[in-house]
Amino acid sequence: MSFIEIEAVDLIYGEERTGTLAVSEASLSIRHGEFVALVGPSGCGKSTLLKLVAGLVRPSAGRIRVEGAEVTQPLKTVGMAFQNPTLLPWRTIRDNVLLPLEVVEPYRRRLRQDRAANRARADALLEAVGLSGFGDRMPWQLSGGMQQRAQLCRALVHQPSILLLDEPFAALDSFTKEELWHVLQDLWSRQSCTIILVTHELREAVFLAETVYVMSARPGRLVKRTDVRVARPRTLETTFEPSFVGIVQDLRHAIGAARCA
Repeated sequence: MSFIEIEAVDLIYGEERTGTLAVSEASLSIRHGEFVALVGPSGCGKSTLLKLVAGLVRPSAGRIRVEGAEVTQPLKTVGMAFQNPTLLPWRTIRDNVLLPLEVVEPYRRRLRQDRAANRARADALLEAVGLSGFGDRMPWQLSGGMQQRAQLCRALVHQPSILLLDEPFAALDSFTKEELWHVLQDLWSRQSCTIILVTHELREAVFLAETVYVMSARPGRLVKRTDVRVARPRTLETTFEPSFVGIVQDLRHAIGAARCA
């Protein structure tokens, strides 16, 4: 049974007749706990699909359902991480991680009673991503890669059922990026959340995801689905295996065709 169901969705920015058709007839089903990646040309609507799933924007046509219920408002069960860490500079790393618990119910109403438990949860997440002992530091004291690790912790601290990642590693150097692939793979294996990753990095998509969808140039349509049948845990050595390289090349050709469609 599908956990997330996107059914014939269109999204028009602006007026219906004169606006920009960003996404057209998008349909896909995602299982609970599945790791999905969206790839395609710039401006094809990948990030827009994330906003639709999160309930941040409403579709112009079609429906989006999560756990059988139509999405009509922003979901509380979603965690999000973006290309820039967006950590609050006046809060410590731990307090940045704890921020969703001050906003999302039922954690918000139990904030005072659960203070010790919440702190322990934040510290456990920081330890899981290699930031043990950095909870009391300020964001400016951490490197870009370390800030992205903290952002992942913040996105997961309220135990979301869905994690939406919008090019979270795009601004990082290759070595840091590849290190964080392993961190995210490990976090996903520990958490029961469903992940949708938007990325331009095809190796990243194949390394992390179980299923990769290719979108066409605007208006964005889902034009190809690829099941990544590569054993886990995946390592950097995996990226040099012929089967892995073959999937990356196949996706590259599909995106090239989608640009011209």
